[in-house]
Amino acid sequence: MRKKMWALRCLLFLECFLVMAVEANVQEKAEATIPVTTLSPPEGNTTFLGGTTWCVALAGVSQIDLQNALDWACGLGMADCSPIQQGGSCFEPDTLLSHASFAFNNYYQQNGNSDIACNFGGTATLTKSNPSYGKCNYAAPGLG
Repeated sequence: MRKKMWALRCLLFLECFLVMAVEANVQEKAEATIPVTTLSPPEGNTTFLGGTTWCVALAGVSQIDLQNALDWACGLGMADCSPIQQGGSCFEPDTLLSHASFAFNNYYQQNGNSDIACNFGGTATLTKSNPSYGKCNYAAPGLG
């Protein structure tokens, strides 16, 4: 009976020791975790690009990354995404690429037309070709 009690105490002690060691290791790893990259543009110097430019979504990028960037632009980025809602002047074509392009450009124009305001986690690029079509007008300096 004494051996069983001694063995039980050892096991309990060992279990407590292991739990404490694991919790300490998890806490160290949590503190060392690299923060998740956000899709917001960095603060700091901006570079104005000469001429009229628009910011559009890149074809061929991950659909998940593009959707996340669109969600950020229309949410925290505070772009005016009402024209790409159903019934809006830019809803058609109803594609992720088209909707993201409109939202990215709206954000870009509202935030100083700088190269850092057209990144969206690598899902956007600048163009000198006006992407407006039909009743869908993409904002640009001096063009509204």
